[in-house]
Amino acid sequence: MSNPSPTLQPSRQERLVSLDALRGFDMFWIIFGEALVHILHEKFHWGPLEWLHTELQHPEWHGFTFYDLIFPLFMFLAGVSFSYSLNKRRQQGTSNAQLHWQIIKRGLLLVLLGCIYNGLLLFDFENQRYPSVLGRIGLGYMGGALIALHLQTKGRLIVAAALLLGYWILMKYVPVPGFGTGVDNPGETWSGYLDRIIVSGHLYKDVRDPEGLVSTIPSIVNVLAGVITGDWLRREDKSGYQKVGAMALAGILCWGAGQLWNFDFPINKNLWTSSFVLVTVGWSLIFLATFYLVIDVWKLRWWTLFFVVIGVNPLFIYLASAFIDFNAIAALILRNEEGRLHPTLIAGTGLILKWLVLYVMYRKKIFLRL
Repeated sequence: MSNPSPTLQPSRQERLVSLDALRGFDMFWIIFGEALVHILHEKFHWGPLEWLHTELQHPEWHGFTFYDLIFPLFMFLAGVSFSYSLNKRRQQGTSNAQLHWQIIKRGLLLVLLGCIYNGLLLFDFENQRYPSVLGRIGLGYMGGALIALHLQTKGRLIVAAALLLGYWILMKYVPVPGFGTGVDNPGETWSGYLDRIIVSGHLYKDVRDPEGLVSTIPSIVNVLAGVITGDWLRREDKSGYQKVGAMALAGILCWGAGQLWNFDFPINKNLWTSSFVLVTVGWSLIFLATFYLVIDVWKLRWWTLFFVVIGVNPLFIYLASAFIDFNAIAALILRNEEGRLHPTLIAGTGLILKWLVLYVMYRKKIFLRL
């Protein structure tokens, strides 16, 4: 995917429905699908449900499941969106100074919302967890967007390679004071060691945090990969099939490189290892290629509304799911005061309520954006 800037004309292109649909598919699993699968698994021990139940849980340390892809896929898609947004703002005459401010403001607001999600408004600062999912998205987006703002494809690839290689060397071969080298023992890595110094006492698992500051650095590459992909999708001199083919090939190559790297630097979401980045970028490209082919090339869109409704309001539903007890509302609607109804029915109704709220917002064009 070479430097595409000479042939980009995004202002004449229709909205990329596949991007919204894939973002909605991604969010579906953490907001709806995970709970639904676990509920059904408790009641029906059916083969496919057993497999899904396992795939929707994170490995304790090394390893990879489908659930590990949700977070990096979202960051990749944020990069794709930024490619479109950046070009649009440049066409509107937005200065680099304004772009810097918009990127930094959005990143810091996500960090703040992540702290609020983790209980900041309880004012229990002694036990406050500062690293967060939204915080990683904010910092990763900020880093990736600022790099993309000043570099074209070749420069972005060089920076991405430097980040992955530098992180690998640090984590695998530079001795951690008091522990030595390696990444096999949780808490005995550079990620955990530095996080304990920077945010001591405010980590998710005391000695380490899966969304820690140090392991956020390689996540910038997921965003950069998304920006590069977004630039490729905006090229008007390439057909839809050429775009799909290039994304699929790049995805397979990234996935394969990650699997090879896994032999020396294990795939590990907790550490966001370089091999994990390549594997997740690979899968992200393959998923986007598939959605783009079906939705934007073949124009088969009859099935997309369910996911698009979720995908255009991801921040709202993520926060709402944390602060609104949809199951309690469902119990009131179903008049379950005496607890006669099965929990599966209550939970299922709660999930339907979430989607209906999003659907109303979609119809009224209400979107929570930073």
